[in-house]
Amino acid sequence: MTVWTLAPEAFDSPDASDLRRAYYDDVASRYWQRPATVEEIDEGLAGDGVERLTPPTGQFVVGRYGGVAAACGGVLMLDAERAELTRVYLRPAFRGKKGAGLLLEILESEARRLGARRMVLNTRLDLIEARTLYARHGYDEIPAYCSGPYMDIWYGKDIVPSG
Repeated sequence: MTVWTLAPEAFDSPDASDLRRAYYDDVASRYWQRPATVEEIDEGLAGDGVERLTPPTGQFVVGRYGGVAAACGGVLMLDAERAELTRVYLRPAFRGKKGAGLLLEILESEARRLGARRMVLNTRLDLIEARTLYARHGYDEIPAYCSGPYMDIWYGKDIVPSG
């Protein structure tokens, strides 16, 4: 039986770097409605702040399915209690294999470990699979907490049980 293994990993490891490129290629190609070029991917990843996805300011996670690097995501501390979910990606061939939910679970766990009590995120309206995933896992639409050209909708979720 093939299983998922997910764990924190350096954002610049070979597998993490490859997944980050695939993520950017996917979201940029959808946005532009054409394949992104290598140069555009390089430009998009240059200075994207990924170096903050290391403790104590964040964490990057890689998911493997049967040993193959298939998913990634990060959390970035915005302040003492809020973490932002970012760069959540599953390679298309691995979607529908329960990895997305497991990825969100470990990212929420890593955010709690960094001190977060709430997770927030922004995404685009055209990323329907992502929006469906977040809603299915308890993320509710919230007012905008940031702005940018590729942000259409914002979500949030308390990640520390009350009581």
